Amino acid sequence: MNSPLSPLPLRLGTRGSPLALWQANFVAERLRPVATPRPVELVLIETHGDRDQASALAAMGGFGVFTKAIQTALIENRADVAVHSLKDLPTIPEPQLELVAVPPRGPTGDVFVSRKFPRFDELPEGATVGTSSLRRRAQVLNRRPDLKLVDLRGNVETRLRKLDEQNLDGIILAEAGLMRLGLGARITELLDSSWMLPAVGQGAIGLECRASDDETKHLVEALRCMDTFRRVQAERAMLYALGGGCLVPIGSTSKIRDGVLTVRGAVLSPDGKRRVVATHTGPADAPLAVGQELAAMLLAEGANELLKNESPA
Repeated sequence: MNSPLSPLPLRLGTRGSPLALWQANFVAERLRPVATPRPVELVLIETHGDRDQASALAAMGGFGVFTKAIQTALIENRADVAVHSLKDLPTIPEPQLELVAVPPRGPTGDVFVSRKFPRFDELPEGATVGTSSLRRRAQVLNRRPDLKLVDLRGNVETRLRKLDEQNLDGIILAEAGLMRLGLGARITELLDSSWMLPAVGQGAIGLECRASDDETKHLVEALRCMDTFRRVQAERAMLYALGGGCLVPIGSTSKIRDGVLTVRGAVLSPDGKRRVVATHTGPADAPLAVGQELAAMLLAEGANELLKNESPA
């Protein structure tokens, strides 16, 4: 008598950084009870952003550098589910793939980390701050044009190490990454989102599947947090309507209360001298419309001029 064939594993494609592995294991733990008897395993994939740790993200195009290789693995059937930091996933859709679920969102904010100063606003004139993000850079310069900014690449641990090695006065990181890695004690100050708006999708994990793979999509849908999904849909719709993955600094916050979705967006010039902000509300069950309408408001307020002047430099 032949023994039954063992079920094919459900393969999660992920980057190999400590934070990416935390996210992939977080997803795997929640998928295992749903996918049984199929085992759930991780497939580690090196992305362009992982291979090139020297270039500034803006100089690399800033477009899918941490996600394209994982999407290719999905399309080529080397993985079944892509686990992304959603803020890294371009808003221009890949026709063969579908963003199926977003689990409950983690902290969305940005934090100031320093061994020298207790608060960002206490940095002296000309202080040196490290960040790899065009969005953070522009918002810092909008608030403190006197500061000197240096490009800071690498995973969370590498950036914390560079804070000391390069004797920087401070660095700015995502709160979610530090908390997920058990490094919350390193946070000096949570920056106020009224001036430091997070990236679109920050703190959220995006789960992408092949559009044709109904079985996997059904499994992954069990991890969908509807409030989080609607919030990030609105944020991403705003970003897409503003130009997809352009290299203009754009930030967003969102919330849902009593069925009402509120989204706030900001578009800045790379030097931080110009800033356009708008807030829009609408039904939580129409997130795409809310995001698109917010983008139209930003464009009407002058964001179109900033978008026209975008430069990859």
